Amino acid sequence: MRILGIESSSLVASVALVTDGILTAEYTVNYKKTHSQTLLPMLDEIGRLLELDLDTIDGIAVSAGPGSFTGLRIGSATAKGLGLALKKPLIHVPTVDAMAYNLWGTSALVCPIMDARRNQVYTGLYHVEDRLEIVKEQCAMDMHELAAELNERGERVIFLGDGVPAYKKVIEDELKVPYSFAPAQSGRQRGASVAALGAVYMAEGRLETAAEHKPEYLRKPQAEREREGIKL
Repeated sequence: MRILGIESSSLVASVALVTDGILTAEYTVNYKKTHSQTLLPMLDEIGRLLELDLDTIDGIAVSAGPGSFTGLRIGSATAKGLGLALKKPLIHVPTVDAMAYNLWGTSALVCPIMDARRNQVYTGLYHVEDRLEIVKEQCAMDMHELAAELNERGERVIFLGDGVPAYKKVIEDELKVPYSFAPAQSGRQRGASVAALGAVYMAEGRLETAAEHKPEYLRKPQAEREREGIKL
């Protein structure tokens, strides 16, 4: 089974291919470039190096949000276009779930945090010691409230995501439980995790058509929130 993974929910642009449980290729760039400039050239390079016929993939796993509205739209449009052209199913992979999957095998509580601005983070809580267990589904919440909730749970925590540098001081000042930060190789979104978790979901029959797929924003775009007078 071949699963193509697409990740574009943040500054990270990442494309990966997982073949029968093996990471065959991954191309990841964490740089300020529009994903419309990066995703297709990255996919083309992987295809060229592997001599990959895209018709042989079984499904397209896409990081479906939350995250950057522009990034998610580009990733969604790329996945939908490929799905329609190749007549392949799409696999909706929640962004924060895939981030937690980076840390497979840990006994700690995994807490991805994506910077959503104004003291807000996109987050979720997970156990991933031998399977992905969702303790708290991905959501948008105040970072101070998250710190308080983690203190109440009393578990050792591993943080990852672009929210770490943005809210590291809050963590250091307010967290009373043991905690650590994921290292560089597992601290951001990865197409490999999207593809690998997508393979699990595909085996469970969690598929959708290209026409059915849509991103999961969790919040309205900033322009809409400002127009409605919403601060969060």
